[in-house]
Amino acid sequence: MLKASIIALSLAAPFAAALPTQASAAVDLVVRIAPPAPRYEVVPPPRPGYLWTPGYWSYRGNQHYWVAGTWVRERPGYVYNHPTWVQRNGEWHLTAGYWARHDRDRDGVPNSRDRDRDGDHVPNWADRHPNVPGR
Repeated sequence: MLKASIIALSLAAPFAAALPTQASAAVDLVVRIAPPAPRYEVVPPPRPGYLWTPGYWSYRGNQHYWVAGTWVRERPGYVYNHPTWVQRNGEWHLTAGYWARHDRDRDGVPNSRDRDRDGDHVPNWADRHPNVPGR
């Protein structure tokens, strides 16, 4: 049992630089090294019932590595939020990609944050022109 624990610890040691955080469930990774610029990827032709998720930089073993884009099956009523890096207080936080509920108007913004963009008092989900005031 001790030998298995030592092996497990030695395998986990390279990930120590990627300080996991428990303060926010949405943040999966925190590092001090900025990710490189995104790589250019050729987006394949559309596939019915699937959504293309572009590639992004992740972090493992004290270095960034590229995760190639891929197709994921669409989830009706949900919007996909891509993995993103954000800098805060000298650290880089990676939030993993996730599906958010409710996107009735399919504009990529969850309904909870998508009420009335143009201020015409018509909810965006019922507005034929949600970005044009008075239409």
